[in-house]
Amino acid sequence: MPDTSARLSLPYLLPAQAQKHVTHNEALARLDLLVQLAVEGFGVNAPPPLPTAGQIWALGAAATGGWISQPEGTLAAWDGTAWVFVPPQEGYLALDKTSGAVMRWTGSSWDRTAPPDLDHLDGLGVNTAHDAVNRLAVASDASLLSHDGAGHQVKINKAASGDTASLLFQTDWSGRAEMGTSGSDGFAIKTSADGSAWTTALAFDPATGIATGAAVQQSASDTTPGRLARVDHTYGPENLIGTVSQSGGTPTGAVIESASNANGHYTRFADGTQVCWYSDFSTVSNAAAVWTFPAVFASDDVAVVASANISGAARLISVSDQTASTVDVRSWVAASGSEAVSPNAHVIAYGRWF
Repeated sequence: MPDTSARLSLPYLLPAQAQKHVTHNEALARLDLLVQLAVEGFGVNAPPPLPTAGQIWALGAAATGGWISQPEGTLAAWDGTAWVFVPPQEGYLALDKTSGAVMRWTGSSWDRTAPPDLDHLDGLGVNTAHDAVNRLAVASDASLLSHDGAGHQVKINKAASGDTASLLFQTDWSGRAEMGTSGSDGFAIKTSADGSAWTTALAFDPATGIATGAAVQQSASDTTPGRLARVDHTYGPENLIGTVSQSGGTPTGAVIESASNANGHYTRFADGTQVCWYSDFSTVSNAAAVWTFPAVFASDDVAVVASANISGAARLISVSDQTASTVDVRSWVAASGSEAVSPNAHVIAYGRWF
């Protein structure tokens, strides 16, 4: 039977040995040094001038003084009166009290132990357990993802357009809202009251960015409270006045269109009303002058009013034979009069442009 143990070289008590306590205490002293091994420094060559009992150093390649001739890596322990040298065995672990690192004796050197390989883990649970679907699980009041010197991106990648890349918000593990690209590449926000029936509240076309969904005005006549107004269904400073238009009786252009040309002025309204007028239309005494409307009406159902722009009962204005685009305007002179005056007229026409 050997005199010392195989791993820690602890001395054994021998049969009929005298002063067994000496051997026993030597073994305890060695255990005291090696168990929960903590080293003051690694690669040190010169012994400290005032060591404290129980302090240990790992020697460098050029030991001097009381450590001279000791192999590199040897553990030098001060027992209070002398240096005790312990050759490390492969696999010894020691705490570096200077850096806080855990060092491992490889058989030829003390190397810092590498952290466990964090790549290709089956899963990770922080304060909770992960599972086959939720490979990363975190139970916490909050989670922080911060920058490393500049910005920070959170990326959710999917394999194909028809797959899902989204954020799901739940109440008691039942879905209530989801945002992302689900089943297509169009970004959408969906809501649910029970986790079963879902409504697409807002969706954006990936090519144009145009918004649709239950949260958006569905038509020009949709006045549902809480819905977002669509530009093409509402009016503002940019489209209140412009070119009016319609489709099937529903306005599709501006609210008011107003313009003038050589035939006078006109105003069209989105509801179909049209008004034309000429403030100084030239007439011919006792004859008809044709006024061509500055904008064509939808039919000949047009109301026309005319008046002379000079006083005198002998000067009368009348209109007749109106069509969708013209009207005859006549000026009359009393039979007793001899004036050949042709008074100008104020004329106005009312009707519809569709």
